[in-house]
Amino acid sequence: MRRSADRARRGKRRGVTDFQIKLVTLLGLLVLWEAFSRLGYISPLSLPRPTRLASTLWDLSVYGFPTDITVWLHIRATMSRIVQGYLLATVIAIPLGLIIGRSYLLERGTNPIITFARSVATISLLPLAIAWFGVSELSRVLLIMYGAFWAILTNTIQGARSVDINFINVGRMFGAKRSRIFFRVILPATLPRIFAGLKIALGISFMVIIGVEMIGTVEGLGALIQQARFFYKSDMAIDGTIFIGVLGLILSVLLDWVEKLVLPWAVGLEEVKR
Repeated sequence: MRRSADRARRGKRRGVTDFQIKLVTLLGLLVLWEAFSRLGYISPLSLPRPTRLASTLWDLSVYGFPTDITVWLHIRATMSRIVQGYLLATVIAIPLGLIIGRSYLLERGTNPIITFARSVATISLLPLAIAWFGVSELSRVLLIMYGAFWAILTNTIQGARSVDINFINVGRMFGAKRSRIFFRVILPATLPRIFAGLKIALGISFMVIIGVEMIGTVEGLGALIQQARFFYKSDMAIDGTIFIGVLGLILSVLLDWVEKLVLPWAVGLEEVKR
């Protein structure tokens, strides 16, 4: 911890920030990629160089692919599905996880079901979702919800179970009601695990969206990647993949910001451990 703090101080004295280090690293990798590609060490068919990807991105933004479906429409469709499925999973999984986690009988009784359902790959349920709900937005949103739900539920249950009983006993000793103990003791103690589950679920949502958008739709980044694959346009497929990564990064940073806002004490302890 002292070494990392000393390095941070030396960096500040030299006028170098974390952002600048990351930016220089990224630019250096892009320059190397471009150079190796132009020298012939990297095949432009399998991995187009950055300048080619930038040119393709301009075409996607202006003309679209397929025709008239610009990358911004693809992003809007993907984000809409992810947000709907993710929020639906959150509002159901957190209350349910708190209830199950605070009941020994419920936790023991539901554990085999949760373990089984969590082990089923979400994409494997795609044929069933189509059979039950058709090739519709509902089936895509529900599949994203399914994938995110179990990560949030599992972490919420574990967080609720691990609350120190001494904290609860202290609240009872001072005459606090059950509702007050829940909101002042149990919920705050569970929030770090809830946020851990939210972060895992966010990654799962972005993995699921690729699969669900490759069938029955032409809008969405997954559909863009699928169409690019059919026409052997690796540059468009890579651009679509980059956009998915950027969107995931933005939402992850936003979630980290919310966590710091809600749990400043937990973030502080995590930084001290590092």
